[in-house]
Amino acid sequence: MDSKYSILIVDDEPNLGATLSLILQREGYTVTTAGNAEEAHEKLRINHFDLVFLDIKMPGKSGLILLTEVKQLFPDLPVLLLTAFASLDSAIEAVRRGAADYLLKPIDPAQILSRVKQVLLAQQPHRRRVIMNEMQRLLGELHQIDGLKTQPVPKYAAPDVNPERYLQRGPFILDLYARAVSLNGEELSLTPTGFDYLTVLLRFSPNTLGYQKLVVEAQGYEITPIEAKEVTRWRIHELRKAIESDSRNPRFLITVRGKGYRLVT
Repeated sequence: MDSKYSILIVDDEPNLGATLSLILQREGYTVTTAGNAEEAHEKLRINHFDLVFLDIKMPGKSGLILLTEVKQLFPDLPVLLLTAFASLDSAIEAVRRGAADYLLKPIDPAQILSRVKQVLLAQQPHRRRVIMNEMQRLLGELHQIDGLKTQPVPKYAAPDVNPERYLQRGPFILDLYARAVSLNGEELSLTPTGFDYLTVLLRFSPNTLGYQKLVVEAQGYEITPIEAKEVTRWRIHELRKAIESDSRNPRFLITVRGKGYRLVT
């Protein structure tokens, strides 16, 4: 991907930080490292980053606490958590605090690079919205200065539907190549895993997907029914905030009590 993407790695293990840095640098990313939370705050204060890797287990301030602080300061900055000790509770807590995903050590280079690419692609709609808003502001200034008639910047337009690239159901259009989604012509910002869940729900719509089936289809692994119910609950909560006008009274993403979820369009 574009070498302009800048990534911060926060980990107190020098060897792992060096290995991860090398993997990312070979793909053209600009990488900065920090050994603890204090150093991470300093790096974030003086530099712009497109993505942050955080180790959960660090001396002093933990990765989960630092995650909360980072999301408060930079709500749109995606964060990937790394851990050698996976547990359902920590995974759910990471999602609750705004993590884009939760990856296990020892690191798998192919998995790391795939997830990084997905996360950065998911950020592109947000970047486009920022640029569009700035264009509209500048056009407004030109109109005031020169008395020019300004044309509104077009919203996301529905493409000619290529079933290999686009998935369209009702007001939803998913670009499976760019991993972008629009609802009623407006682009939405989803986490990579949120995009995967929405894709699966739309593919099966309007049928109900059980908790385990949803995890397998969206995330590619099997867990117990109890674990699947907890994991999907937080993923659905995250997804509803993005697609529903009122997440407490969902219009699209429906809970089927005791069974799972279905998406209606």
